[in-house]
Amino acid sequence: MNTNPKVVADYHTHTIYSDGKGTIEQNVKSAIDKGLEIIGISDHGYKHMGFGVKYNLFEKMRYEIDLMKEKYPQIKILLGVECNILDDRGNIDIDDKILGYFDYVMAGYHFGSMPTRWTRGMRNHFNNYFKPLKSLEKAYNTRALVNAMRNNDIFVLTHPGDKGDVDIIEVAKAAQETKTYMEINSHHKNLSIEQLRLIKNIDVEYILGSDSHLPNHVGDFTNALERAISAGVDIDKIVNVRRV
Repeated sequence: MNTNPKVVADYHTHTIYSDGKGTIEQNVKSAIDKGLEIIGISDHGYKHMGFGVKYNLFEKMRYEIDLMKEKYPQIKILLGVECNILDDRGNIDIDDKILGYFDYVMAGYHFGSMPTRWTRGMRNHFNNYFKPLKSLEKAYNTRALVNAMRNNDIFVLTHPGDKGDVDIIEVAKAAQETKTYMEINSHHKNLSIEQLRLIKNIDVEYILGSDSHLPNHVGDFTNALERAISAGVDIDKIVNVRRV
């Protein structure tokens, strides 16, 4: 990455509809101030037990996004969702009723997501949470991410390996197969430099995500960009970055 990169889109931002601290409009205004061309609102899926969007509020979010599009025509405003990966079969918290509200679907594994099989799912959460036990879940976590990509139309796989260890090479191969973008998350450590170096020869593409929970963090890609540069990622493989 020997040119000066400019990030033009932020697809991963949160609002007060889930665990963010700002409104949709505040995120949009911050994106405009940062010179972004595209801003995506992508709050957590409804099957997160702590801070998922209430199921009946997605329609309201769609209405609000459409109002913002009229009010701020100088920027492209999109409604996404960060779904929760619920099990190793790749189920995520989306259905046909709400799918039509979204311009894109992201998905990632989160503590607090509601398991489809309670006993096995809670054991997965428990083992992933406690560091000495994390290695027990690596195969399960890998299957979960791989099957989520294969069984759903996912735009971005968010912070892969952040909450639970995975075989990042197998995950990257599935991302290549399904044409899913892998996120280099600026709020979390994944994709890490080590992960990026392991998969740099796999023909997969990336998106930098701020994962902002405060309006002034929208468009802040500093950590993600530094990791990409350190790992030697080809700038042309990062789809929301432009050479300037």
